[in-house]
Amino acid sequence: MLKPKYPLYETLNLTIKGYDYPLLESYQKFIHNVADSMDLEIVDGYAQPPQKLNVQKFKPSSSVIDSEYKLTVYERTVQVEKVQAPLYPLLLRTLQAALPEGVSLKVSEHSWDQEEARYVPDRDLKELKQQLDEMGGASKKK
Repeated sequence: MLKPKYPLYETLNLTIKGYDYPLLESYQKFIHNVADSMDLEIVDGYAQPPQKLNVQKFKPSSSVIDSEYKLTVYERTVQVEKVQAPLYPLLLRTLQAALPEGVSLKVSEHSWDQEEARYVPDRDLKELKQQLDEMGGASKKK
């Protein structure tokens, strides 16, 4: 196998977070188009489950709630594979220059923790496993 001309980044996760869902979707499409135009291999693009936040503002010097806000943080990830080292700064500068207000961009190497975090746990399955453990665990057939 031939050695590549430039060093390669194996798998990069381009993760964006924001409060505005349509803006985030539009920027994810932009990331996909930029990576595609640079002939980068796009492995996957997916959404994480949204995080719901409850923010309370208190009146000065008291514990009385002045106002309450319910916020939702949306997160999208685009996975890009085998990025050549000279193209990486160009990709990053392009994405940062077009980054919309209120959206954050994080670039990281892919890890299995990130892979597991993208799936919503199945509560029914967890309950059944817990009931099985309470009954003495799985029995082995002979």
